[in-house]
Amino acid sequence: MANRKPERGGAERPGPERTGQVQVLSRALAILNRLAAADGGMSLTEIAKAAALAPSTAHRILTSMQAERFVRYDAETRGWTVGVQAFMAGAAFLKTRNVAQMARAPMRSLMERSGETVNLALEDQGAAVYVAQIECREMMRSFARLGARVPLHCSGVGKALLAAMDEAGFAAFARKRTLVPATKHSLKTASALRADIERTRLRGYALDDEEHAVGLRCVAAAVYDEQGRAACAVSLSGPKARIADARVAELGTLVAETARMITAEIGGRVP
Repeated sequence: MANRKPERGGAERPGPERTGQVQVLSRALAILNRLAAADGGMSLTEIAKAAALAPSTAHRILTSMQAERFVRYDAETRGWTVGVQAFMAGAAFLKTRNVAQMARAPMRSLMERSGETVNLALEDQGAAVYVAQIECREMMRSFARLGARVPLHCSGVGKALLAAMDEAGFAAFARKRTLVPATKHSLKTASALRADIERTRLRGYALDDEEHAVGLRCVAAAVYDEQGRAACAVSLSGPKARIADARVAELGTLVAETARMITAEIGGRVP
C-alpha cells in the first residue's frame, strides 16, 4: 500500500527535535519580554526566576541571544539588557505599521458591543482628522466623512486628544486657538475647556454632548504610541436618544477598553 500524503491544511505532528526548538524559542521570547519590561538590567538569577528556568538554561539562551545582539551583557554591572537588534526589529515594525488598519478589529468589536458607529481620528495642525470608520447598522446613525476635520475643543476625539497632552501642550493650544462654537452647547472659554479636560482625565474618556452637532453624542478615548504620546483617538457616536445619560458611563468604559486594546496592538503604552 502506498504511503498517504498528509491532507492539505493538516498539520504534521512535530518531532522531538522540532518540539525542543519551539520550546527554546518560547523561552527566549519570554526572557526578552521580561528584559523589555524591566526598568534597568537584570541579573542572571533574576532572569531565571522571572522566566521559571534553571540558571544554567537561562544562561545558555542568553548567550545565544547575545551572539545575535538581541540581548547585551554589561560586565561591570553584571546585568543583562535588551540589545540593539531587538531595537532594530522594533523600529522595522514602527516603519511598517498602519494604525488605521490595525485598529479595525477592535473598532468593529466596539461597534458590535455598543451598537453605534465607531471612528478613529488623529490630530493635525490643531484639528482632529477622521481616518477610519465602522458604521453601525441602525437606520439613524452618525456619519463622518473620512478626511473630514473637526475642532479639538468641541468633538469627542478632539477632547480625548487634548486630555492626553501634557500641561505645556494644552496651554499652547489654549493660547493659540479661538474656541469658535459649533452649537449652543459648545465650550466657549479656555477655563470651561480646561475643566472639561480635567473631568475627561479623571473618568478616562471624553464626552461630546451635542457640542459639535445638535442631537449627537460622542464618547472617545486616546490611543497612545510607544513613547506614551497620543497617536490618535477612538470614539463611538450616535443620537442622544440612544446614548442617554444612563448609558454614557457604560459606553465610556467600552471605549476606554478599546483604546487600550489598540494601544497594545500598535506597540504603544498607556502613560
